[in-house]
Amino acid sequence: MTLHVLDKNQLHTEQKQQFEALQEAPIKVLQIGEGNFLRGFVDWMLHETRKQGLYDGAVAVVQPRPSGKAKIEALAAQDGIYTLVTRGLENGKAIERTEQISVFRQAFDPYEHWQQFLALAEQPELRVVVSNTTEAGLAYLPESYKEDEPIVSFPGKLTLLLYRRYQAFQGDANRGLILLPCELLERNGDTLRACILRYCEDWQLPQAFISWVNEHNHFLNSLVDRIVTGYPKQEQAEAWFQHWGYRDPMLTTAEPYHLWAIEGDKSLAEELPLHKAGLNVLWVEELKPYQQRKVSILNGAHTFMALYGLLHGLQEVRAAMEHEPTSKLIRQTIEQEVIPALPYPAEELRAYAEQVYQRFLNPYIQHRLSDIAMNSLSKFKTRLLPAIEFHLQRNAEASLPQGLATAFAALLRYYRVEQSDDGYVGKTFERDSYVVQDDPAMLAAIAQVWQKQAGVHDAASMHQIVVHILELEQLWGINMHHRYPTLADQLAAILLRWEEYKG
Repeated sequence: MTLHVLDKNQLHTEQKQQFEALQEAPIKVLQIGEGNFLRGFVDWMLHETRKQGLYDGAVAVVQPRPSGKAKIEALAAQDGIYTLVTRGLENGKAIERTEQISVFRQAFDPYEHWQQFLALAEQPELRVVVSNTTEAGLAYLPESYKEDEPIVSFPGKLTLLLYRRYQAFQGDANRGLILLPCELLERNGDTLRACILRYCEDWQLPQAFISWVNEHNHFLNSLVDRIVTGYPKQEQAEAWFQHWGYRDPMLTTAEPYHLWAIEGDKSLAEELPLHKAGLNVLWVEELKPYQQRKVSILNGAHTFMALYGLLHGLQEVRAAMEHEPTSKLIRQTIEQEVIPALPYPAEELRAYAEQVYQRFLNPYIQHRLSDIAMNSLSKFKTRLLPAIEFHLQRNAEASLPQGLATAFAALLRYYRVEQSDDGYVGKTFERDSYVVQDDPAMLAAIAQVWQKQAGVHDAASMHQIVVHILELEQLWGINMHHRYPTLADQLAAILLRWEEYKG
């Protein structure tokens, strides 16, 4: 049987009616990010809310980087429709739900269609901007503004979108936007605002516009929590395709658990009434407790197990949690080293950690460690470095606890890379190859350090490698070696042991 790719022709009658209504709906949400997470989180929430008749807005989606062109075009070719499979334990029972998600009215490449992107600013009913560009994407990148040429960075694009809106509506106070970044950065809304204001200064935009940005736009700090595992193994995907009667290259999978905590005036929730659809969306006065526990415990454990697990030949989260030495190391590090670094009741944090472990063991989720390991340099700084600095600052001459030291060493060892035709390539302890995806400039700098000591594995050379990496201020924001002079000794000892005994 020949299977067609999912599009509007594969929808059932009721779904077609919903799709047709969507094409007439006003664009109320601009989404910057075409990846699995937003499609398995925000877009699923919007779909559920629309399905219940609680929201009438549509979404325009663009990718934040030129490299996302293929995916955004694939999504557009499917009329913006894709399949989400939700699998896991819900109230102690195994569930599996399959839904065809349809919330996109436009899906296009903003680099090829720059004016179409800016024209979204003139949509009178546009109200919300959501984004997920990874921690590395929500950052200031110095660049010049040239009329009619697309801006590379996400905050830069948004600056000009806001400026176009300001001009189109002559500074109308009621035409400001609600900005909801989903990047895993503490105070992500504040960070986005700061980046935009820097571009305003760089490009000498009018002071009246800057005042409008500050006074009439809502930059909300938010925290997202759901494991979205993306495209499944091909064997599983093919089995589903045969059962459904169509193919879907944009298929994604997720766990049932979800939380979106938003720090902001609860009156704004009425403009995006996801909570009314029974979704776990919380509008809170202070986000920090939710942020710190999730980023440090769930995301910190993810980053640690991805780096350490891949070096040991493990491929998925569940496999890492079922691998007794790795699981024991992760649990001990979280419970004995990360939780004590957080300023909240330990009992509550341990209960949350236990919930996280159970989510990691979800038998239906195939969460690839290689996906988690993408952009680990910025992720590590956000997720694990705060706990590391907590312990080091208590006594700069003391050693790190063993778990966090192992996590830090795993980061350095995972980024022992060489440039090749496939990109920057590293080797596991068993000498299998893997490709590291991260900021090219940072990869080049780290590769250069490792290359200087290629083939030399004595204690002195390993110590020198670690010192040079810790001294990369463009990586850490500070000179880590100068601040913590004994750290290199401990990390070099772990790395040397791995060289001698393969972990």
